[in-house]
Amino acid sequence: MAISRKDSFLWGKAMPKRPGAETTQEDSLKTHKLEQLDGIQKQKLEIIPAIHNPSLKQHNKSVMRKRKFIRGKKKFNMDPKVGIHYLVENEFLDWRAKPVAEFLYKEEGLNKTAIGNFLGEREEMHLEILTAFVGLHEFSDLNLVQALRQFLWSFRLPGEAQKIDRMMEAFAARYCDCNPGVFQSTDTCYILSFAIIMLNTSLHNPNVKDKPSLQLFISMNRGINNGDNLPPELLTKLYASIRNEPFKIPEDDGNDLTLTFFNPDREGWLLKMGGRVKTWKRRWFILTDSCLYYFKYTTDKDPIGIIPLENLCVQQLQDSSRPYCLELYHPKGQNVKACKTESKGRVVQGKHQSYRLRACSTEERDNWIEAIRASITRDPFHDLISIRKRKVTGNTSCQD
Repeated sequence: MAISRKDSFLWGKAMPKRPGAETTQEDSLKTHKLEQLDGIQKQKLEIIPAIHNPSLKQHNKSVMRKRKFIRGKKKFNMDPKVGIHYLVENEFLDWRAKPVAEFLYKEEGLNKTAIGNFLGEREEMHLEILTAFVGLHEFSDLNLVQALRQFLWSFRLPGEAQKIDRMMEAFAARYCDCNPGVFQSTDTCYILSFAIIMLNTSLHNPNVKDKPSLQLFISMNRGINNGDNLPPELLTKLYASIRNEPFKIPEDDGNDLTLTFFNPDREGWLLKMGGRVKTWKRRWFILTDSCLYYFKYTTDKDPIGIIPLENLCVQQLQDSSRPYCLELYHPKGQNVKACKTESKGRVVQGKHQSYRLRACSTEERDNWIEAIRASITRDPFHDLISIRKRKVTGNTSCQD
């Protein structure tokens, strides 16, 4: 019976060697050793300059800080309060009215709708930020339409009436400060500002058939100057300005998701189970900035769905009929807060209690789970509670 080299080793017997085998083996070991030494030397050459070169270390810190700042702006565009908190926490902003207002007014790439929603909040600090923000506008020697054009270009008016009221109050006060004597009170400026915005809609909305005339506009604004009428020439000039050029609605710079996907944490094809119809559909997924975006095709500019990962958990699914599956879910059994675009273009909130995804191999599934866990973020209170619960119950399925 032939004895293998392994059996020989186990029984303490030496296997006969072919002539020259020892020399070949020694050469192989030497070559392998030289390759290892060469690899170590390369690593030293990469690491040592980074340690001893202050300018390189400073450059790396600068790059990382810039990435954090960009992430903060993206967070702001998705949730203004979360974004500002992130920027303050990472020392990009001081939580004072003036620096925050200057950031909102001057920084490029911010979502104009997000700016409007943030400025319209009623908390004391937000009111101070709104006052400081409006104070950055210079309305001196501008008529009311010109001032409104400048003001309404710096953000988009929110939909809530109370927010609009607070913002237009602040505008009227600023305009009157810059142009004393034009109106008898800020109430006059406030009322006329709304009249101009309504006139803009009536004159330039194709669904409004009966366009208001100059005479009607003048008539509508009688007695608003503390009981007196405003000069007809003033109202005529304002009417002509709106008739000749409508207000321009600012584009949402921060909504360009193309910039979001330049450097994703992970991307690739996965099968996704539908919500109402339990069928699997192939989708292109991109993981970046604590969100999972999915597209129908890799060439699509805008996603058909967005799954924010905050406060979610991810786990492997044991399903013999469908291997390589993973699941996103809320640890408290709540619906996952996500949105998707319907066929007609309408954005709706998803109603999934969980999202089931399927990879093409065990390795790919595990890599996705690892990347998603690394990307998931939670508020500190949630973290404290989760850690304590896991300690008491011994449950490790919900991990960071």
